[in-house]
Amino acid sequence: MRIFVLGAGATGSLLAQLLQRQGHTVWCGDRDLQRARRFLGKRSTIPVTEVNARNLRGIVRAARGCQLMVNASASVFNQIVMRAALRLRAHYLDLSSHLTRNPFKAEQLAYGKRFAERNRTAVINTGAAPGLTNLLVKRAAEMLDAVEAVHIRLYESAESRDPISQWSPEVTFDEAISNPRVYRSGKFRMAKRFAEMEKFRFPDPVGAANVVLAAQDEVATLPHFVIMQNMDVKIGGNEFDRLRRWYKQGKLSKSRGIVRRRFPDTLSPRRIASLIRQGVLQNARFAAVALVRGIKRGKKEDQRLLIRTDCLFPTLYQIRQQGLYTTPVAYATAHIAALFVKFFPRDLPGVFPPEALPVETRRAIVAGIRAHQIKISHKTKILKSPSEDDEI
Repeated sequence: MRIFVLGAGATGSLLAQLLQRQGHTVWCGDRDLQRARRFLGKRSTIPVTEVNARNLRGIVRAARGCQLMVNASASVFNQIVMRAALRLRAHYLDLSSHLTRNPFKAEQLAYGKRFAERNRTAVINTGAAPGLTNLLVKRAAEMLDAVEAVHIRLYESAESRDPISQWSPEVTFDEAISNPRVYRSGKFRMAKRFAEMEKFRFPDPVGAANVVLAAQDEVATLPHFVIMQNMDVKIGGNEFDRLRRWYKQGKLSKSRGIVRRRFPDTLSPRRIASLIRQGVLQNARFAAVALVRGIKRGKKEDQRLLIRTDCLFPTLYQIRQQGLYTTPVAYATAHIAALFVKFFPRDLPGVFPPEALPVETRRAIVAGIRAHQIKISHKTKILKSPSEDDEI
């Protein structure tokens, strides 16, 4: 396919390179050409054109001739980029939602009819979390006759002397000032920021860590496509612990805006290499766990099951061994999004989150993930009583 990638930052640049390796014709658009070149690297042959993601006409001009438009820039631009894709009669893919008009339903879903009328496909939220987490929840839900609860647990950490975020400063800040969305007793509601702390055991070598409620996009699609009663997402790790501490100190608010020393710019590959050589950045980790509890009907009796899927992504050290200088989050997001493109359902008009894709597509994506040093393990536990601990 001919693919235009809007946003050539840490994730978009790596995604563009992965798509080029798949054999696609790829070009990028970014508001800062020098920054885009730093992320793509001197040896990259991928063309980059200057374009402002707020400018619909500019996006259309830059992307003219593409068959697939990918929004790898901030999710606040999703609707602008979707309208550009519709004008060009191109397919569409993005990495996350923004949830401004309706905090409980992904804004991209409102474009379903328009994409269907043009016989084009839009696949949304195709990163690691959301994205892979949605696929794992759907997989577990299909093994049950009734889903009682879904819990997603994420872990993000960076072993560094200085504050270093694995996300862009805008994404990190937006998450820090947003109230978490939860689904309780069949109803959506907003919860308190950094609330409901619990001790959760992630797969080794991460181990036990405190996790708290976080504003994640999975809650804005999964309950609409999987019948359930409860859902929440919690995040732990030193990066989120730092945000929680700043929040408790009153240093995080929308009115204050982004304080750059607390939310530094995304590190370029060259900068990551430099910090590693200086000993400032030692390692970084990213892990995700999907827990789905429900009922499996039997001929003699019903069983209450807990299905747990652990995902352990390559660490910064393991990524370095591949000759790459990027964060575990950017690595995971780019590689998983590239698989969504590889198995893109072009004959399925409309707008689809990962859990709404055909089962064959979902299975192919999950199977392909293992080739990128992403470790996935599934466990099923029979729950003997409603009060039994959810964790395996």
